[in-house]
Amino acid sequence: MTTAAHRPATLDDVARLAGVSRSTASRVIAGTGFASPDARDRVTTAVHRLGYVPNPAARALVRGAGVRLVVAVTGNSAAVLDDPYVHRVVGSAARVCTPAGVGVALYWLPLGDPTGLDQLARDRSVCGVLLVNTTEELLDAVPLALRGRVVSIGVGSPTVPSFDVDNTAGAGEVLRHLYGTGRRRIAMVTGPQWLPCSRRPVEAYRALMRQAGLPERVLPGDFSAASGRAAAGEALRRWPDVDAIYAISDETALGVIAALRDEGVRVPGDVAVAGFDDIPLAAMTDPSLTTASHPVGRIATAAAEALLDGRPAAPVTLFPSALVARASA
Repeated sequence: MTTAAHRPATLDDVARLAGVSRSTASRVIAGTGFASPDARDRVTTAVHRLGYVPNPAARALVRGAGVRLVVAVTGNSAAVLDDPYVHRVVGSAARVCTPAGVGVALYWLPLGDPTGLDQLARDRSVCGVLLVNTTEELLDAVPLALRGRVVSIGVGSPTVPSFDVDNTAGAGEVLRHLYGTGRRRIAMVTGPQWLPCSRRPVEAYRALMRQAGLPERVLPGDFSAASGRAAAGEALRRWPDVDAIYAISDETALGVIAALRDEGVRVPGDVAVAGFDDIPLAAMTDPSLTTASHPVGRIATAAAEALLDGRPAAPVTLFPSALVARASA
């Protein structure tokens, strides 16, 4: 028996050929619920004869496993959803999820208010949650109903696996490069203090400055170009002898370069500048930006695959970061 040539076999076709109800055929195909051995054999035979390919999304609904992977991003405002970094995470997750018939949704978690996780836990359409800009407080608030269906890009916990870039090593490579080119009065522009990933490069910077017997010059930033502009101006006022500025994001570093140019400071002749992330624009600026690699696509792909596979992941998976030396330093 075959179905009409103009359409693929459906679940109803399988049930009809097997002589069982649609719900029984669905349970057998999904691998859930009770069905007699005879019914299972007949449904399996019908599936093979008809060449039936179950819809992954429909199968997920039958299991109650959901049909959406939610990328939940923590931030002070919903503007965080416009971050190009977030877009790259969503794009990579979609490339993993689309072949499985699973959609990807973007969700804002206001900083300090993790109650949105409760809403996601109650939503039966959600198969998993990928946390971005994760904080320790957020991890503590993950509901039991979501355990096993959450991974983090950033900090993790014993119950929430994490995937992240080794920005400690990446920052160290950039700073050693600056030192190796003769820079000794190096200032650093940080990221948001509430974000754990912002702290690791600062620790690397402080350790290297102490080891080299150099002064620590740390300025606040928030990953934006505007904060880079402000930090560069403050660095010039506080430390007129500054000869290098390292920012832990490329966008911030580009703001630093713009501010230095406005002040008539030559880059890298007077002050070397370096960033982190290796965004596409970093290679096209004048001067091109020295930075460290950040494999966002690989990280997000691994995180999404871990959610869809449903298999336990390592507590922490770090992806290497390497120096990308260009003209700015």
